Order: sequence, then C-alpha cells, then structure tokens
Amino acid sequence: MYAVFRTGGKQYRARKGDRLQVERLEAREGTTVQFDDVLLVGEGTDVQLGSPILPGGCVKAKVTEQGRGKKIVVLKFKRRKNYRRTKGHRQYFTEIEITSIVAGAPDKAAEPATKKTAKKTAKKIAKKTAKKTAKKIAKKTAKKTA
Repeated sequence: MYAVFRTGGKQYRARKGDRLQVERLEAREGTTVQFDDVLLVGEGTDVQLGSPILPGGCVKAKVTEQGRGKKIVVLKFKRRKNYRRTKGHRQYFTEIEITSIVAGAPDKAAEPATKKTAKKTAKKIAKKTAKKTAKKIAKKTAKKTA
C-alpha cells in the first residue's frame, strides 16, 4: 500500500519502509513525526482519494537524519558588460523513514446519491439547460429580424 502526502509545499509518494528527503522539519533525529495531509491511500484498484485531504488518514515516519543538500551554484552573467555574480545555496532537509500508513474512513460525500436526490439534480440541470437554449434561440431570432 502506498500513500501520497504533502509537507513543505511538496507532495511525496511513499510506501512503508521508504526513506525520503523532505523539506526541513523541526524534529530531532530518532523522533516520530506524523503527516495528516494525506491526499491518497491505496494499492491497485483499491484507492481512497481525498477531496483534497483524506479524512482520518495519516502517515507516520521516523526522523533518521537532518542535513543539507548539495550546493547549487547560481550564476548571473551578461556578456561584454563585465557583469558576473555567483552565489551558492545549500537547502536544508530532513530524511525520514516511513513506519506506517493509516487509511482514513471513506468520505460520506463520495458515496453515490440516492434515487430521489439523483432525480432532483437531473430535473434542476434539465431546467437550466432549457432556459439557456431558449435564451439563445430568442437572441438569434432577434438578430435575424433586425
């Protein structure tokens, strides 16, 4: 089973036992962290999808390392203008190991509608489309006569 969760403005796909480098978290090495912004949990055809977050879903992980990534060199250069600027940047990260994935309860809003509500919504949609088409026809005939 895998899960898609978000942290630090990014989304990650993870399975139990995976090691990921996520944006820096305020947690010490060896502590357990929990991610509640779970977007999807499942395997194969059995997938639970949140809208946007799956209620009750969580991903638990153990912090294995805090560190900094490789240096990224940012270079600004304009030819024939004697303009060069060089900067380096090393992004902080937290390495985590996924320990468990908990699937949430299915959302009631995602359940299929009953027959009565389905009929009501179908009638509303039919009325709206009928009104729109009547307005379009009226406009076309008004233009032709003018």
